[in-house]
Amino acid sequence: QVQLVESGGGLVQAGGSLRLSCEASRNILNINHWGWYRQATGKQREVVATITDSSSNTNYADSVKGRFTISRDDAKNMVYLQMNSLRPEDTAVYYCKVNARRTTWDRYNDYWGQGTRVTVSS
Repeated sequence: QVQLVESGGGLVQAGGSLRLSCEASRNILNINHWGWYRQATGKQREVVATITDSSSNTNYADSVKGRFTISRDDAKNMVYLQMNSLRPEDTAVYYCKVNARRTTWDRYNDYWGQGTRVTVSS
């Protein structure tokens, strides 16, 4: 069973910074891409940032470009989201996702973490 655990969320003032971390279990053969998603209260889950099998191939939601940075360390089975210049509208539960396979015979599957809360106060 592949499991992901997010950490680093919390309460921060507007303009502050947080770094989210997501660690996947070690029983993974290959990692394809990672992503960070968020869901605000009463809203649908949306993509925040993704990073593909190339560590330099990243995509960001327009609302976070220039403020957030996604990075990956496959040797540690981890992905990070550095969040700077946080705004109250960034308040949400943040989820990480990994697209990975455990064996050569497996298809690549999506695995989700349980989420970490980020609250930005004004």
